[in-house]
Amino acid sequence: MPSAPHVDLVPTEAGDARVTWHRRDRAQHGVLLLGHGAGGGIEAPDLQAIAAGVDAVAVALVEQPWRVAGKRLAPAPKTLDVGWLPVVAHVRAAVGESTPLFVGGRSAGARVACRTGSQSGAAGVVALAFPLHPPGKPERSRVDELLESGLPTLVVQGARDPFGAPSEFPALPRRTHRLVGLEAGNHAFAVRKLEPDVLPEVVRAVSDWLQGQIR
Repeated sequence: MPSAPHVDLVPTEAGDARVTWHRRDRAQHGVLLLGHGAGGGIEAPDLQAIAAGVDAVAVALVEQPWRVAGKRLAPAPKTLDVGWLPVVAHVRAAVGESTPLFVGGRSAGARVACRTGSQSGAAGVVALAFPLHPPGKPERSRVDELLESGLPTLVVQGARDPFGAPSEFPALPRRTHRLVGLEAGNHAFAVRKLEPDVLPEVVRAVSDWLQGQIR
């Protein structure tokens, strides 16, 4: 049986964050650090599927301080960033400077990773269900935030995501960004009754992209 995940508490100016490690024995090959969205935690099905299914690197799921404290509402973006960067520094110190470190998350967690990517010294960003715009307000595009880090970035987007379907994304820089548009799935990658599960495709896209980055 697999061993229980290792858990770290990391102090930040916003409170303690919690890091749950999966396949930590793979950390010498690289680490993927994933944050959750504003409406849920690391129990999100896509985060759990990636933690269980990606074996090229270690996966560390990060609970923001507001979730660790039992609060229901996420704070402002700047506070999310304050609660994220010390976690990246903690993981970097744990695995060493030479280890490829990738950051990412779902929804609001993807935004945090994009905003802080260059500052964190990460090798790349994984953006799951990136909220390109608020639902029903495509004019309020956040594409600049997606491009902000300038790092290699994987975007995985559900076909029916009200925060931005794959077809709504503008042309992204081919040198750095890859957009994987799923044939089904909403913002949580949940599918309709007669549609196939897209989580295996999410895991495959992340695994393939990571392997391409660490070769």
